Amino acid sequence: MTNIIETRQLKKTYLLGETEVHALAGVDIIITAGELVAITGPSGSGKSTLMHILGCLDRPDSGNYILSGEDVSSLDKDELAKIRNIRIGFVFQNFNLLPRLSALENVELPLLYSAATDAKDKAAQALQKVGLGDRMGHEPNQLSGGQRQRVAVARAIVTDPTILLADEPTGNLDSRTGKEIIELFHQLHEERRTIIMVTHDGHVANECERQIKMRDGLVATDERKE
Repeated sequence: MTNIIETRQLKKTYLLGETEVHALAGVDIIITAGELVAITGPSGSGKSTLMHILGCLDRPDSGNYILSGEDVSSLDKDELAKIRNIRIGFVFQNFNLLPRLSALENVELPLLYSAATDAKDKAAQALQKVGLGDRMGHEPNQLSGGQRQRVAVARAIVTDPTILLADEPTGNLDSRTGKEIIELFHQLHEERRTIIMVTHDGHVANECERQIKMRDGLVATDERKE
């Protein structure tokens, strides 16, 4: 299998007042293409910081992040933004939809940055894939929580990224709707997408084939299902 993500001694420190917080203290992980991985751990364990670096939303203070064979650790903000827009799709707990745009317009947004000429068609196809072909004209406040998360998933996959990063994707959903969203992720995983979920929910983590547990800025355990 091809390594799609490799980190080598990733370190990240934040200043809170006069206190140094070592969010990452030397993280080494390898994720191969097509894996479904959960990153778990208590609050303050470093899992969110790790996700931000894996998603090219932040850079480490030291160490290396190799993404699809390219060291992106020291790229500038513009270069990281290009990588995010092409290679990585994001799904957030709070959906992050623009309230005055329709579902179709929300899903189109990532394509507008790349000047795609067929943005509307691709957005419509993504919404159909997540089961919302009949809700394209609805604004977020006209949709249920589960439907809003489906719009967010459609927006994440509309650029056909190789990696999906999901931050607590079921955190704002009831258990039944959460199961539906996880099933949707399983369907996307069957297309051999690499999916990484940051979650504190043990049920969600158990749906993944691999669990990386963080503690005190380090990988505490890294286990695969038999």
